[in-house]
Amino acid sequence: MKKLIIINGTMGVGKTTVCQGLYQQFKKSVWLDGDWCWMMHPWDFNEENKEMVKQNISFLLRSFLENSNFEYVLFSWVIHRNDLMEWLLDQLKDYQLQIYKFSLVCSEETLERRMLSDGRSLDSIKESIERNKLYYEMDTIKIDTTNKSINVVVGEIKNLICSLN
Repeated sequence: MKKLIIINGTMGVGKTTVCQGLYQQFKKSVWLDGDWCWMMHPWDFNEENKEMVKQNISFLLRSFLENSNFEYVLFSWVIHRNDLMEWLLDQLKDYQLQIYKFSLVCSEETLERRMLSDGRSLDSIKESIERNKLYYEMDTIKIDTTNKSINVVVGEIKNLICSLN
């Protein structure tokens, strides 16, 4: 049975960095970063673009799931509300999957430090800190990345996936 690993979390918490290491831990794996579907200039968060991005994410994930070369499909994105998670899983209901949902969280201080080192704006940092609180309410396994190296976080997630099989 294919395994869908969803990694969500607020901006700057480390989703991309964690997934860069995590997908390489599993043979026959592929990774989609939802942010890749938003690579446009100028960035415009309007209804038409939101629908296009959702369609593209659905198409790509379904394509990965239909490909016999992949056993593990990783997907990282902000997904800050349960209704967005439900929408995503509804798009994939035709597949028999083992689903793992992880929310990366961290302290406000850690998040601010990481985002400042990435050169993020103060408005983005404030928004991300506020949004970080939402992930504690989601139906996901929480992984606190505060004061942890990427290798430690990747190891924690990998161990959980292997123990839940």
